[in-house]
Amino acid sequence: MTAGAWFGIALAALLLGGCGTSTVKSTRHTPLVQETRALPQAQLLDLGVIALEPGLKPKEDDEGARDDTPATIRNAEGYYLANELRAAIEASAGWGTVRLLPSTAPVMDVYVSGRILQSDGETLELEIEARDSAGERWFRREYKEVASKYAYERREAIGREPFAGLFNRIANDLLEYRRGLDGAALEKLRTISELRFAADFAPESFAGHLREDRGGQREIVRLPARDDPTLARIRTMRERDYQYIDTLQQYYDNFSGRMEEPYFTWRSQRYDEALAARELKQQSLLRTVGGVAAVIAGVALASQSKSSAGQIGGIAAVGAGAVMVQSGLQKRSEAKLHEAALEELGSSLAADLKPRVVELEDRTVTLTGNVEAQYEQWRALLREIYRTERGEL
Repeated sequence: MTAGAWFGIALAALLLGGCGTSTVKSTRHTPLVQETRALPQAQLLDLGVIALEPGLKPKEDDEGARDDTPATIRNAEGYYLANELRAAIEASAGWGTVRLLPSTAPVMDVYVSGRILQSDGETLELEIEARDSAGERWFRREYKEVASKYAYERREAIGREPFAGLFNRIANDLLEYRRGLDGAALEKLRTISELRFAADFAPESFAGHLREDRGGQREIVRLPARDDPTLARIRTMRERDYQYIDTLQQYYDNFSGRMEEPYFTWRSQRYDEALAARELKQQSLLRTVGGVAAVIAGVALASQSKSSAGQIGGIAAVGAGAVMVQSGLQKRSEAKLHEAALEELGSSLAADLKPRVVELEDRTVTLTGNVEAQYEQWRALLREIYRTERGEL
């Protein structure tokens, strides 16, 4: 019997005997850094977090990898994860008001946006960008964290989001950058934000106070008088705008509260399913490749051997290889069942994510589907109120 034939038989026996592996992972929890220095009100920057872009990949990429997360789930994740990030930034106590925004339309001193690169219950990877009202980019970075099963098992005991460390790292980076700005720079950003809002509502009065270059960088050209009555009306409009955005924040908080339990369960189950599916695919590949090798070796042995024992050994190797190929195909079938289970879990979660009704002071607004459209309607109404108070309508 040739060495190659013996190797094929040995490989078949080894792989058929078992392919199980175990991987232990842990999540390093980054603590949140909190601001200990009290800043003057004029230097407290208001920060807005934009819902994260879904970052959905095609059903199957060039390498055959699939992202089976339903679009409805990934879109919901964009809001939920952004609200978790907002809560971490707010808890750092280094900012004015921290809000989750429907878009970049509301004027804030700092904007935090990004997209989901990966979210499968086991790994969360985000691309985050921070930019201020003057158009200056603070940073654009990728953040990645791998959760362990322990993180999910201990959640109820410690009340911690499995990926809290990732959100803390982003909040810490934002605080570190802001600490690098002096008082004059912070106050300048606050002024630019106010002038941007004023120019949007009263361009005839404030359009010339700011200059914006082709790159989107803004500079102050001149300041309005402190007792400017038009500016006083603008500040009233801005407070009303903030009130509406704060109402939206209540909606987002309610949305997150309703999503928390089903989403946690879905991620935990997806974590288990992803690990099981990956292990099954690995076993399938090993068994199928090993089985084919054993079949080839067995055929060679049976054809080359002149003795009956050698031919019997070759036939046995072919049989063992065939069993391995069949086992590998069965494992692939089981993996497909796990993938189908993930899609079913996603669909069940999507059914729980329904719009909410927000009660305003003078009307009821139903936030259905496109929240950005609702906010645009509010801004149009606010401009109408402003013109009415000025006697233009």
